[in-house]
Amino acid sequence: MYAILKISSTLHKLDFVMIREDILAKEFVRVVKNYYPKIGELLDGCHVKVITNYWGRPPKRLQYIGIYCSEQMMPHVQVHKEVLRELADNMGLVQVVFLNASRLLRDPMSKIKQSDPRLWLDLHWVAT
Repeated sequence: MYAILKISSTLHKLDFVMIREDILAKEFVRVVKNYYPKIGELLDGCHVKVITNYWGRPPKRLQYIGIYCSEQMMPHVQVHKEVLRELADNMGLVQVVFLNASRLLRDPMSKIKQSDPRLWLDLHWVAT
């Protein structure tokens, strides 16, 4: 179930997972925009990302859709949570999670800046 993109023989399995998650997030947004244009307009002001987690014994890979929104946008997007969760379920994702980008940026214990600088910059864009 990995994206079949062979650029060179030096790519690792981790590279394929990252590409696949990016494509999956874009595909989720594309489906939302095609079938629910009003919700798609709301997602234009948010950052959508696939979050992968491992749980259980043996560890099972679970993928979520994370929707990072500003405090002002959050209530408008959460109104449509059932539709978004149904779409995620149809795409084989476990759940849709709504995250407040403004709070994450203000959290002094957050390590997002060090662990994922690009996400950190995207969250600044979303929070403004």
